Amino acid sequence: MKLPSFRLRLALLSAALAGSTLVGFGAISWLQIYNAKISRLDAELLNQLLRVTPNSPQRQEPPVPRSFFQSGNGPRWQSYEDSLSYTFGTNTKTPVAVLVLDSNGNILYQSNSLPADLEVNRLLLARLELTPLPPPPLSPNTNPPFEPPPPIRPRPPQLVTEQTAKAVWRIGATKFPNAQIAIAVSLQAVDQEMASIRNIFLVSIPGALLLVAVGAWLVSGGALRPIHQLTGVIQQVTVKGLDQRIPIGTTDVEFVELIQVFNLMLERLERSFTQASRFSGDAAHELKTPLTILQGELERTLQQVDSGSEVQQRLSNLLDEVRRLSGIMRKLLLLSLADAGKMSLYLVEVDMSELLMEMLEDVEMLAPQLTVQTDFTDGLRIKGDRDLLIQVLQNLFSNAIKYNLPNGWIKIRAHQTLTTLCVTIVNASKDIPVSECDRIFDRFYRGDPSRNRKIEGIGLGLSLSREIARAHRGDLTLESTSLGQTAFTLTLPVKL
Repeated sequence: MKLPSFRLRLALLSAALAGSTLVGFGAISWLQIYNAKISRLDAELLNQLLRVTPNSPQRQEPPVPRSFFQSGNGPRWQSYEDSLSYTFGTNTKTPVAVLVLDSNGNILYQSNSLPADLEVNRLLLARLELTPLPPPPLSPNTNPPFEPPPPIRPRPPQLVTEQTAKAVWRIGATKFPNAQIAIAVSLQAVDQEMASIRNIFLVSIPGALLLVAVGAWLVSGGALRPIHQLTGVIQQVTVKGLDQRIPIGTTDVEFVELIQVFNLMLERLERSFTQASRFSGDAAHELKTPLTILQGELERTLQQVDSGSEVQQRLSNLLDEVRRLSGIMRKLLLLSLADAGKMSLYLVEVDMSELLMEMLEDVEMLAPQLTVQTDFTDGLRIKGDRDLLIQVLQNLFSNAIKYNLPNGWIKIRAHQTLTTLCVTIVNASKDIPVSECDRIFDRFYRGDPSRNRKIEGIGLGLSLSREIARAHRGDLTLESTSLGQTAFTLTLPVKL
């Protein structure tokens, strides 16, 4: 499984960390805001409960008169309830329920303006039943005659949250000797405000995460830009460009050591490759003269011996080996020139149709048992080195003959566009193992079935042919085909 890019992983990790932080901050903020609103509501609810206490001290609002706690004051309590609705509401009227009992538990006033949620009255009554009575006043005998008895204060009101089928309520209840009162305030307004805040978080947090991810992507791109530049320079370093060096310039200090190490590696590679290429070229050049002399002497000696004698046979075998060595030497010399980028081309106009027809005549002569099919037209012309292109085609046709099947076939296809010429040579053959497809152009490489002298060749033909094609700014490739056949495609530019 391929991992996503480092830049993408860095952006996602930054977004995940920022997301966790923002979600945690949003949740804590939401809870703090909710608790603050409930605390403010509780403070106002406590103020209203103490306001209706008969003996409560003077507050910002005048307390409810003691006459309110007498029967027949329903309209006054209704007005009081309406004032509470606007007191607890901000811009709209907030649902409020009030329950007032006398000292005997008789209902003095009960809200009836909530027909859809009458269960709240039962909650108020239950809350009053759970609220304890205030402590009894001190005996008059314990106080000096000139001091009045202290006011009777109710116990601190108990504030709880209860839920009915229709809404959620915040309920406060208090008792004193002459009356009992419970007030329920709907949390609908608070819930709506908290829902608005939640929606703001749900919109702002993903937007913030997107900004964080984009910012991390841009920042990581800037941080990785030197690596991309280094990669681009490395990709341009080829066998013919080992003399290149990556300039340090204004590179970040973190990458200076990496670039220095890479430049040193290029220097070592260039030195090693130059030595190897020079050795190959020098060896081939030094062998050229003695092999030419040896070949000439063998040919002259061969003419002097008796025809059909054993000496003639031995000399013929030796002459074949010398010619084979001469062929290897010429190919090594060309390869060394190609490696050094010094393969010179004598460019002329080459009629590829004519060359292909000449190759077909050689095939008919060397392998008459093979069926040959052609698909190309006359007039396929390019600019190139005629002798080197002939060598490429000879190598391809030679392989098509040597590795063909008994009574097999060869197909030649060629077509030309405005810029390129493609020649494809297909032959019947055994399947090439996938593991050998990448090595088929290696020098001196021959597949295991061909590592014998029954099939002529030394494993330099395809490598040399590809170097010649690349010297012409083209290429030679092994094509993917169906089973039982092998195809090579030679691609050349029409004009260099």
